[in-house]
Amino acid sequence: MGHVPPRSEHDADATPRGSAKALTGKRIAALVAFDVIALLLVIGLASLAVWQVHRRASKLDLIARVDARVHAAPTPAPGREQWADVSAAADEYRHVVVTGRWLEDRSARVQAVTELGGGYWVMAPLARDDGTTVFVNRGFIPETERDPAVWQPRTSEPVTVTGLLRVSEPGGGFLRANDPASDRWYSRDVAAIAAAHELAKVAPYFIDAERTPGKGGLPVPGLTVIAFSNNHLVYALTWAALALMAAAGAIFVNLDILRPRWFKLRHARLNEF
Repeated sequence: MGHVPPRSEHDADATPRGSAKALTGKRIAALVAFDVIALLLVIGLASLAVWQVHRRASKLDLIARVDARVHAAPTPAPGREQWADVSAAADEYRHVVVTGRWLEDRSARVQAVTELGGGYWVMAPLARDDGTTVFVNRGFIPETERDPAVWQPRTSEPVTVTGLLRVSEPGGGFLRANDPASDRWYSRDVAAIAAAHELAKVAPYFIDAERTPGKGGLPVPGLTVIAFSNNHLVYALTWAALALMAAAGAIFVNLDILRPRWFKLRHARLNEF
């Protein structure tokens, strides 16, 4: 066994004093600042996870409500006295029915992309007996179909339309604004289409006509797509995982810095023998 030189009094005091300095002052202040930031980060990430859980619950409730509306028996479309209360949250996709007469040569074509390809929705005004008008999306026509005789309604007899209530789509489509002066439409903006076609007392919604069994031809109705993105569970798990990772990282850093110095010294002494 080798000879271990005795430590002087100066050497005996050097390590503890050095360790004390290592755990105080700027290093402690930096560690506290790090812990505060880490805590805020963990709280923020955990809050995002909880928020996504709440959003998922709300989305599931919305999907259930819409499904109930779509499959319910049709009810009369809201009249003028109810227009102010019509909203997407309360009325979107309601199964409704309306009776009136088509206003000939007042229809508008709105650009659309459907399962049948690119083309147009045919938005036709239906005049009701109370003097109000409701736009009806009669269905889809291909882009190549340019003969108005094919898609313009040609009857003044009363008709009954059943379909889904939709809220107006103001402004235009993606990166394309409606052009009323040229009668070019990229969204089903009921108010703008009504103004361009000089129609008054128009409902703030339109109706997507449903398909009648055994009835073909153009326009093709019943192409409403009802889909809601619901990735909130994935987002919640992602935020929660990031919160756990941030917490684990902070704990590791604290354990590494605050590990007792005497343990390191004792381990070093044992290795000398």
